[in-house]
Amino acid sequence: MTAAPAPHRRRLWALVLGVLLLAGGATAYTLHAADRPGPAAATADAGFTLEAAPRGALWFRDTATGRVARRDPGAPGGRVALGPRCDRFHAAGDTALCLRLRPGVPARTYVLVLDRRLREVRRMSLPGIPNRARVSASGRVLAWTTFATGDSYATSAFATRTSILDLRTGYLIKSIEQIPLTLDGRRHHAPDVNYWGVTFAADDNRFYATVATRGHTYLVQGDLGKWTARALKENVECPSLSPDGTRIAYKKKVSADPRAPWRLHVLDLATLREHPLAERRSVDDQASWTGPGTVAYAYGGAVWAVPADGTGAPRRLASGASSPVVPR
Repeated sequence: MTAAPAPHRRRLWALVLGVLLLAGGATAYTLHAADRPGPAAATADAGFTLEAAPRGALWFRDTATGRVARRDPGAPGGRVALGPRCDRFHAAGDTALCLRLRPGVPARTYVLVLDRRLREVRRMSLPGIPNRARVSASGRVLAWTTFATGDSYATSAFATRTSILDLRTGYLIKSIEQIPLTLDGRRHHAPDVNYWGVTFAADDNRFYATVATRGHTYLVQGDLGKWTARALKENVECPSLSPDGTRIAYKKKVSADPRAPWRLHVLDLATLREHPLAERRSVDDQASWTGPGTVAYAYGGAVWAVPADGTGAPRRLASGASSPVVPR
């Protein structure tokens, strides 16, 4: 076979180069577009906003529609579900955070930052399955956790990725695993360190989270400014800081039975004394304080509440619901 004439070869290479450039340009646009606001379906219906909600209103994810809902005794079914579609939701200040599972393999999560009208202002696509979402009381700092592998804390075969975003500066910490950790008074290094379940103090700098390493879990107190973290207490998972910053609601492993390992507790940060709550069922959720003396959580396809002092009994707030929050 004779070689193509030089002009034909040049045209062929030009065509190949053009295709490669177009493919590269399309890839670059896709990566850039993932950080742009999405379509209108990612926003709430008109009038369904944080700013228009009654003070102290309970927000949650409606499991039937997958949309953000608000408890409204005057509405049909006692709720309105007109918000964006989310798999995990949290809100505080003028900001809401929506985690949405992105279709496809491998699993990825859309992280949607919403304003007080629940309009999408930023979108990121990250690896993993949506798991935990938190917004600081000011609405200026956000944290989320995804399962990188596995889909449950009840087994040892899981890995998490926890990120923190500062809306004031736009700075994104993609993973907090590299934060220097002090454990038992010494700097701790291990390849199996996992963080999850961040909750923020009022100063937007101090935070609490769970760290797991070498088969144990710990409550850690972190400092974003100093970029440090130290373990405070063992066997604390998915912490939630009270509105006054003095107590932590969390789930504690009390059984080796993987079907029902946890019980909700509250920890006094000043004394590190703990007490169990009246909810005796095994709750796998990051609880949310709906007031100074009440903790809400998802269990069995519904949202429940229980007194934080260990008295009383659980009461159901909303059926077919998860991700409860009363925005502060």
